[in-house]
Amino acid sequence: MISKDELLRYDRHIKLSAIGLEGQEKLKSAKVLVVGVGGLGCPVLQYLTSSGVGAIGVMDVDVVSLNNLQRQVLFTTDDIGRLKTTTAIKRLKKSNPLVELNNLAFYLTKENALEIIKDYDVIVDCTDNFPSRYLINDACVLLGKPFVYGALHKFNGQLSVFNYNDGPTYRCLYPDIPKQDEVPNCSQAGVLGVLPSLIGTLQATEVIKIILGIGEVLSGKILTYDLLSNRQGVICFPKSEILVKELSDYNLKCDLPLQDEILPSQLKEWLTNGIKFNLIDIREEYERDDYKLNDTYFIPMGDMLSSLEKIDKSTPTVFYCESGNKSKTVVSILKRKGYNKVYSLLGGLIQWKLER
Repeated sequence: MISKDELLRYDRHIKLSAIGLEGQEKLKSAKVLVVGVGGLGCPVLQYLTSSGVGAIGVMDVDVVSLNNLQRQVLFTTDDIGRLKTTTAIKRLKKSNPLVELNNLAFYLTKENALEIIKDYDVIVDCTDNFPSRYLINDACVLLGKPFVYGALHKFNGQLSVFNYNDGPTYRCLYPDIPKQDEVPNCSQAGVLGVLPSLIGTLQATEVIKIILGIGEVLSGKILTYDLLSNRQGVICFPKSEILVKELSDYNLKCDLPLQDEILPSQLKEWLTNGIKFNLIDIREEYERDDYKLNDTYFIPMGDMLSSLEKIDKSTPTVFYCESGNKSKTVVSILKRKGYNKVYSLLGGLIQWKLER
């Protein structure tokens, strides 16, 4: 039941015909696990708490550091050295004391993931590393839980919802876990401070839509957002036949390149030996400097689906970007659209320049 205080607190929600009292009661009954209390986790927690989600798991093991403050808006200079979960919960309680906030100041692991995740309705991935994402995905698949995904790189963000109503999973987009340090995270590549708040707010929105059963959930779609040009794109991808039967060792990295990726050394051999192939730079215009590979075509990632006629299915095509992250996404999506001779340059131009 909604109390008199809650009627006033959530008045603007209740006035929305798509929510009303029934919707607010759904939010109050919901349980959401937020894994990661960093740039993404802070806005997710703020908006889920203020929206009246009944119980929220706050999971992280890190402490606040000075370089967090540029983007992690729940923390202040006085919080440096304090545990993120405890500090965030203390601040969130001041915003909305009616929400149950569970302090999970430990790692999500293969051993505890299923036991923890089973108690929540929706899982929000606010991490910045691949082992955690694959662990979250596989546990959610085994338990039939949806999870909301967000990722950041410099001025670009990605958003999607996996395993929603038996829809595509994270492995449908990225079947295999990358090798360690293959794709730079925010601490290595940097990120504009406002970007996490934007993507995190969108993650919170998807969580609310899932709980209320309203709107169009980003299942089977990945939204890309380019902060500098304000360009958004939505790329669809289907469910694959990949089966998750059990949790595995997510810290085990193979030494071979992943399927559908090409090493810089291999690409150099193709160029040197005159092998026929197409080379496509998918960076946005503002990302491009004077440096490019020989014989390059330019198709920005956001224009990819509207430019498919420019990609010859019969000729091998290598896509590249700065780090290899976005080109990996493009190749994964094109593979599911029937393009079988497409490859991503492993590590992008960063790795290419290192191996020159």
